[in-house]
Amino acid sequence: MPKLGMEPIRRAALVKATIDEIGAVGNLDVTVSRIAKRAGMSSALAHHYFGGKEQIFLAAMRHTLSMYSAEVRAALRTARGHKARLEAIVMASFASSNFQPAVIAAWLNFYVLAQSSADAHRLLRIYQRRLHSNLVHDLRPLIGDRADRAAGQIAGLIDGLYLRQGLARDQVEQSDAAGQVMCLLQSELKKMAQ
Repeated sequence: MPKLGMEPIRRAALVKATIDEIGAVGNLDVTVSRIAKRAGMSSALAHHYFGGKEQIFLAAMRHTLSMYSAEVRAALRTARGHKARLEAIVMASFASSNFQPAVIAAWLNFYVLAQSSADAHRLLRIYQRRLHSNLVHDLRPLIGDRADRAAGQIAGLIDGLYLRQGLARDQVEQSDAAGQVMCLLQSELKKMAQ
């Protein structure tokens, strides 16, 4: 008999194990068996809960995206005014929780998976649209019609710097990446004042 109430606990353990295993290996060449072993359960149980390896990867990415979303929401709750909200989004994008080695590996491999998986591509597009929408929401009152273009540049810089920092072999410096994005934001705001 299955233990009642264990499914959410086991699913969460498999998701964490997936992120940790991708982080340890550095790519998507991990097996369901290794993920399940890391989670302390059988591969049959992992297949039962998720169906297959890609579904486990997608669940891990949903989890990573929800953690990022929670970071952004928490930062936005304390921000007052459009400029402060923009700064909060940038700082949340480079929060230390996003720079854990396993999380970086999960993000990098998620971008790779999105090239071949329609479901992963859809998740990536959701992330990109939400980031763009959040930026436009607070840029429009500050810079008007230029908001959409500026949001695209800022979002591209956030993603690009995150990837660059994530691939760096030395100590990751989140504050430098956030500072570069803040410089672009300040430049856009100054253009409006001129």
